[in-house]
Amino acid sequence: MSTLMIILLIVAVVVLAVAAFAVLNRRQQGAGGRRGLKRRFGPEYDRAVARHDGDTKAAERDLGERVKRHGSLRTRALDPAAREQYTARWTAVQERFVDSPRDAVAEADRLVAELAGARGFPDAGHYEDQIDALSVHHAHHVHGYRKVHRASLGATAAGTADGDRTGADTEEMRAALVEARALFEALVAEQRTDADADTTRTGRHDTVKRSTGIAPKGVQHG
Repeated sequence: MSTLMIILLIVAVVVLAVAAFAVLNRRQQGAGGRRGLKRRFGPEYDRAVARHDGDTKAAERDLGERVKRHGSLRTRALDPAAREQYTARWTAVQERFVDSPRDAVAEADRLVAELAGARGFPDAGHYEDQIDALSVHHAHHVHGYRKVHRASLGATAAGTADGDRTGADTEEMRAALVEARALFEALVAEQRTDADADTTRTGRHDTVKRSTGIAPKGVQHG
């Protein structure tokens, strides 16, 4: 074999090795990015995939865009007086649920939206943008806000069109209120992470049971 042929063979091997490394590196970066998104968004990752009909790449582009738009958002602290006012208003929402579930979920929807705006998230007039920003910073609890928002819209439509018949039944509204409280607590707290809020779940269920008279599904009480 001539010297030229040996050189060409070496060059070909090097080119193939570089190409293989580049492909492997891209795959590892993609897998790492996917794992990072799954860790950051948790159940919100699966919901994004479902919304994109199982298209993982489209879902990850969506989530990545959310992080670009809202990842650097810096929240504003609440002063103690505002925190007390929001907490008192939420307590009133729960008490109101007993006699008027529709009005209670509508008020809960408005209250969470207002509180999110007060903490520095997009304001209530931009619901989709607000929900995207919240999903970046409170991924494990944002779906509760979605549920209470949908329940509020359904209850309002039913209340205006059909009198006493509701678009969302009492159990659906109660479940939405329970889930929305997790996000409310995270937003109203001075310093609270999603993991911290999870530790209060049992206490939250007990409180909602007392205020609504209905125990959450799957929660047993003595």
